[in-house]
Amino acid sequence: MNISYDYYRIFYYVAKHKNFTQAAAALMNNQPNITRTIKNLESELGCTLFIRSNRGVTLTPEGEKLYAHIAAAFEHIETAEKELSSDLSLQSGIVSIGASEVALHCLLLPVLKQFKQQYPGVRIRVSNHSTPQAIAALKDGLVDLAVVTTPLELPKYMQKTVIKNIQEVAVSGTAYSFLAQKQLPLSELARYPLICLEPQTTTYALYADWFAQYGLSLEPDIEAATADQILPMIKNDLGIGFVPEEFLANESEATGTYRLSLLEKVPSRSICLLKRTNHSLSIAAKELEKNILKLTQGLVTSK
Repeated sequence: MNISYDYYRIFYYVAKHKNFTQAAAALMNNQPNITRTIKNLESELGCTLFIRSNRGVTLTPEGEKLYAHIAAAFEHIETAEKELSSDLSLQSGIVSIGASEVALHCLLLPVLKQFKQQYPGVRIRVSNHSTPQAIAALKDGLVDLAVVTTPLELPKYMQKTVIKNIQEVAVSGTAYSFLAQKQLPLSELARYPLICLEPQTTTYALYADWFAQYGLSLEPDIEAATADQILPMIKNDLGIGFVPEEFLANESEATGTYRLSLLEKVPSRSICLLKRTNHSLSIAAKELEKNILKLTQGLVTSK
């Protein structure tokens, strides 16, 4: 059978209201059209669906059987329409984002705060990843967007938008504060205990390459799992490390933090927004992407 969807839609409303006039009003139609449609549907199905009376209509056994299936289908459709309407108005929805520790603290947190204030009904899932892990999660569809730090390597189907440039500085605690009184060559700094992220991170690779440019080997005494662990270790005199300027906003010599001046320039890095070009973003993810680009300064390039 190839019966029109509209036939079943009208049948659903007549069965629901048990009255042709009320069904016509709900459908913004007229009663003769409703009556004619039901007769056509009964003819095509080869059975009577309603018993008419002065008080309205009741379903026949065949009509009851049909209504049980049609009602379930229409309730699913109505639920889907409501969900889509809610998503379109950003009253609901889910957006997943993978973020490195530096990107989260130096960029993403205030953006997420404002986004949540604007759209409290949208659920946000933030996964704390290293840059390679975030790229892998984006590749596998586990996150909608990724906000990470360079250096990075991307598949061709991923787009990178540089959002913000960050600068890291060498920092020591009180035990090595005497180093803050002079400008250090990197070769001298390398003789002291160093704190760095784990070797599988792009941050480690960045500093290992930088050290190698000056004929030095990066051999940290302590390997941290996340970037936010480095500063507390420095302040507890476990060694010297490199941290973003933003991490030092509330730090000073009074809090046991000493900035070290190096002869060699510490490599600069960028925070980037990543997305897949072969996959459409949800409405919520598109809005978060827009907010990241709109609420941050220093948009440099996209490729």
